Amino acid sequence: MTPSAGVAPEPGEPAIVSADGIRIVRNPRASGSAAPGPAARNTLADPHGPTLTDAGFAAAEREVRSWPGYEPTPLHALPGLAARLGLGGLYLKDESRRFSLKSFKVLGGAYAVFRVIQRAIEAAGESPVTSAGLVAGRWRVAAAGLTVTCATDGNHGRAVAWGARLFGCRCVIFVHQGVSEGRCAAIARHGAEVVRVAGNYDDSVRHAASEASRHGWTVVSDTAWPGYREIPIDVMHGYGVMAREIVAQMPEPPTHVFVQAGVGALAAAVCEAFRLAWRYRRPAPVVVEPAAADCFLRSALAGRPVVVTGDLDTVMAGLSCGEVSPLAWPIVSAQAAAFVAVDDRFALEGMRVLATPVAGDPPIVAGETGAAGLAALLAARGLVGPEDGGAVADDGNPVWRALGLDARSRVLLIGSEGDTDPTIYRQVVGRDAAEVAA
Repeated sequence: MTPSAGVAPEPGEPAIVSADGIRIVRNPRASGSAAPGPAARNTLADPHGPTLTDAGFAAAEREVRSWPGYEPTPLHALPGLAARLGLGGLYLKDESRRFSLKSFKVLGGAYAVFRVIQRAIEAAGESPVTSAGLVAGRWRVAAAGLTVTCATDGNHGRAVAWGARLFGCRCVIFVHQGVSEGRCAAIARHGAEVVRVAGNYDDSVRHAASEASRHGWTVVSDTAWPGYREIPIDVMHGYGVMAREIVAQMPEPPTHVFVQAGVGALAAAVCEAFRLAWRYRRPAPVVVEPAAADCFLRSALAGRPVVVTGDLDTVMAGLSCGEVSPLAWPIVSAQAAAFVAVDDRFALEGMRVLATPVAGDPPIVAGETGAAGLAALLAARGLVGPEDGGAVADDGNPVWRALGLDARSRVLLIGSEGDTDPTIYRQVVGRDAAEVAA
């Protein structure tokens, strides 16, 4: 990355660059976009073997491609917005069209549900279990005797509920007090029992684990804890299906990918899938999270996972997480070029910018979390929506330079969700998704 003027990190310590609404921590531990160095290899070492593998991503892709209604989601080129921001190229992977759930989460949550059922039935001595066989009802009775559960901010629970209905098992979802009624109703529509609990997201995670232990249910989570790692790895391999689609869709590797954090499962999957596919040409990952729930940025400063406490209140509900996944942290901390914490107002503006695009760009429906990557770009440029006119001048902006961005940069954004709460989307954008698309 290009160091910003007058801001150099101390040896072994990340530099902090900030401006109104944005903070950036550059990661001196990153192996960079070239060959992974010894530090990266050591950090990624695991007594259980590699956490994420090419074989694991391929197995997930094989099953997901067999699901009813599967098709790759679009990758949009945004040349107009790229020019306004002063970039060489800008692309957005549009997960608002992923099955009926409008979110990438279904790739991980539903795939992990399949794997739970697959392992249980095969452990009982049945023949190899496939998604197609489960959908056809071949193991209906065995699947119906299983219950999956999780805590959620909305999209993950909806994905698990969707997978449970598709593959034929029972589902109980726990939501914390900050999850909107619209997102709860969306989960319930897939046949899950929805239970609201006090506290924040991390409190709901602990409650779900306790209830699962008491009732003999199986937790399907995208974060790990001691003794619980197999299912979160399945979730991350499922997320990698999206990354593999991008590899097939991009005309050439981007120079940067802005990816949402949360507990880090998506970021880890994207980092590792791109490393395996593009090797020395892989993009520099920039990890984005809300200012109110910046567990990765604080962990980067500390050099170890740090827990962020409090209500973690942010409009980017899917990123309202205070603890990094111990499976994701070694991968992300070794590969991320920078960690960014951005104020909510830029995410809301990002939604509006994508819905009312620069001339020549397609309109895109992105929810609060889906607009996080663009939020970071807008905040770094000090923009509340670039207006028509000339490109933003490259005036030595230290925040822009700290991200290693210039007129040659090709940036990939992950539009991780669409209007997963249509009421909130209309309040922010002023139109509903159908009007934006039209």
